[in-house]
Amino acid sequence: MGAVTNVVYLIASVLFILGLKKLGSPKTARQGNVYSMLGMLLAIVITLLDQRIVDFTYIIAGLLVGSVIGAIAAKKVEMTQMPQMVALFNGFGGIASTFVAYSEFVTKLSENLPVGGTDVVVSLVLSLLIGTVTFTGSMIAFLKLQGWMPGRPIVFKGQVAFNGLLLAGTFVLGWMFGMDTMNGQTFLLVIIAIAAVLGVTSVIPIGGADMPVVISLLNSYSGLAAAATGFVLSNNVLIISGALVGASGIILTQIMCVAMNRSLANVLFAAVGTDSGSGASGGGEQRNVTRYTADDAAMIFENSESVIIVPGYGLAVAQAQHVMNELMQLLEKRGINVRFAIHPVAGRMPGHMNVLLAEANVSYDKLVEMDAINDDFQSTDVALVVGANDVINPAARYKKDSPLYGMPILNVDQAQRVMIIKRSLATGFAGEDNELFYDDNTMMLFGDAKKMLTDIVKILKDE
Repeated sequence: MGAVTNVVYLIASVLFILGLKKLGSPKTARQGNVYSMLGMLLAIVITLLDQRIVDFTYIIAGLLVGSVIGAIAAKKVEMTQMPQMVALFNGFGGIASTFVAYSEFVTKLSENLPVGGTDVVVSLVLSLLIGTVTFTGSMIAFLKLQGWMPGRPIVFKGQVAFNGLLLAGTFVLGWMFGMDTMNGQTFLLVIIAIAAVLGVTSVIPIGGADMPVVISLLNSYSGLAAAATGFVLSNNVLIISGALVGASGIILTQIMCVAMNRSLANVLFAAVGTDSGSGASGGGEQRNVTRYTADDAAMIFENSESVIIVPGYGLAVAQAQHVMNELMQLLEKRGINVRFAIHPVAGRMPGHMNVLLAEANVSYDKLVEMDAINDDFQSTDVALVVGANDVINPAARYKKDSPLYGMPILNVDQAQRVMIIKRSLATGFAGEDNELFYDDNTMMLFGDAKKMLTDIVKILKDE
């Protein structure tokens, strides 16, 4: 049975790798999900058979309950709540690793068996530490994204030093546990308690603008926790799958940091961001803008040959992705070239805009990454911005005291005409006023994105 188990584990691992590879492109992401799910199914089935579990009552019950909860969540959760759901899933993955690793220790303790060598002891401590930090940190991320706690950074004096002491304390306790594993259960429980606090205090100082980085980092943590648990259980497929998730999460985190031109340390410790970007204009000087209407926008579109649409979180909030797709189709029928410019950190989780537009059946060929489309703005008639702010703010280029300084942005200000659909002149998460709003070349269309786009679509249909 052992040889068969290893072969099936190998097949599952290959499916995981293929799944991750295909998840790298919107065109193949669904196929990647299928590969990954098939790999996990094989891993679960062969593990249950290999362990010779006779009574499957609790396992079947868990599968049914989990499947029902997952299906309901997938159907009911709206696109605006997708980042919260991902945060929850990261947290559940982390706490699952904690439970499994701790239960393995308790089982060996009850049977008066040795915990294992140094590698197992270290893996056990790391699993409890990382898994619990992932859980409580993800819960804080969920509460911030859900709006149940302030999205702004929450800091206190000596916070970084306090977190460092907590982390050092877990290492000391881990060493003490390693000295006497048979009587060290209390040490493990204290490690879990400290890790729970560390997860909270390490995420509360991170502002809403940095949530995409936090989510990808916590995703990496959940993978690392799973890999550590795999060493505790001597389970190869868990080690491989956890390592894959951990590595891909770290890579994605780095991509997010590069997209903002900030280091990971700056994201974690600099406490950048406002409460929710809902305040008034960031500058002390009151400046006037001209309010344009849907009729004005429709007239501009009628005389255009190329349009680049820049989606942001406001598009998700308004649930306007479907009417946006309808507008795109209307413009294309008129012979207008329409594309979407996707900034890596637009939205509140990695790939948020891709997922949002995919739900509205926008062709993947229409979604163009920032680096590939930025030079095209200068030859574009209209740049239509819906719900984006910080990722188009020119202050990132020149204002050295701005939290956005140095962040690559979409060059919408180089288009012949810029249309911005927004509820108000409120700043983005970084709290930086956007001078593009006041530019003579900018048309500000104030109001709900869905209603504004619907009005534009109606006017174009009637003409």
